[in-house]
Amino acid sequence: MGNSSCEPEPSDSLKAFGAVLKVFRERASLTQEQFALLVRYSAHFVGSIEQGRRLPPGDFVEQAEEVLDAFGVLRAVAKHVSRQRGLAAWFRLWAQLEAAAVSLCTYECRVVPGLLQTEAYARAVMLNVPPPPTEEQLEERIAARLERQKLLTRKPPIAFSFIIEESVLLRRTGGDDITRELLDHLIACVGLWNVELQIMPLTQPHHAGTDGPMQFLETPDHKWLGYSEGQQTGQLISGPKDVSLMQMRYAKMRSQALSPADSADLLKRMRGAL
Repeated sequence: MGNSSCEPEPSDSLKAFGAVLKVFRERASLTQEQFALLVRYSAHFVGSIEQGRRLPPGDFVEQAEEVLDAFGVLRAVAKHVSRQRGLAAWFRLWAQLEAAAVSLCTYECRVVPGLLQTEAYARAVMLNVPPPPTEEQLEERIAARLERQKLLTRKPPIAFSFIIEESVLLRRTGGDDITRELLDHLIACVGLWNVELQIMPLTQPHHAGTDGPMQFLETPDHKWLGYSEGQQTGQLISGPKDVSLMQMRYAKMRSQALSPADSADLLKRMRGAL
């Protein structure tokens, strides 16, 4: 019993904390042994934390914050060391970070970003990707997605910028009725003063985003973090040079996409054509 209390079964949130700790340790070019000396814990203990097998004690979190100059990220993630049902394991860390963000930028070429989806569209997306979820899993995922959307009207507000490929909307995921509702919803979101939405036109010979989707956010301490997601995986990007590269590409895409006003007009024309 005593052993299980100090070395619990690995949970998604413990793994998420361990993953972000490892990212910042490697960013600081420290081995586990070097880092362990600085925080006054054993290398074995550090390894257990990074593998998601131990709960991080409060003093460990505070020392790690100071040693790794993690600008509050470790402290924020440690507050949520519990299972978040309905979110993919690799996305939970980013979801925790975006909840405290000052600004958030998203480029998406696969689907409409989760923060802008309707319930019906989200359901269609989830049912299209194998393996099919159970009814319970589906409802958990829908509930988690709708809960995240409260960030759009959070106080204090987050400044949002979205760039979406026109092809994502032309696909008509779920059919015409779901697409009509989605377009109505996007037009309403464009009306929010803190939301800027741009459409990347179907024909655009110059495109800085061909490496794929990306997100980056500004923390309350005005530091920047990036996130990249692929098949069954997500990667937190904390290196200043890497995040700067993402920002450079995103800025280029903002100049290549339709303006927010032209994007809103396109959404309305697409809605009228359905």
